[in-house]
Amino acid sequence: MTKPNEEASAMDAAAPVSTAKTDMAAAARKSAGKAVWMGTAVGIGSAAIVAALLYANKKRG
Repeated sequence: MTKPNEEASAMDAAAPVSTAKTDMAAAARKSAGKAVWMGTAVGIGSAAIVAALLYANKKRG
């Protein structure tokens, strides 16, 4: 039998770390996009509520 190569073991261990970082970066980009859309939706909804309250408080006549 041959002695295990330490360099090969080190390279095998390094590959999943870079893949994990790539996956985390991709997940961060996807969640950031969702957060932007959620923030936009909340902003539009808030503006609609304010407009409705201002319209409801107008005196008619």
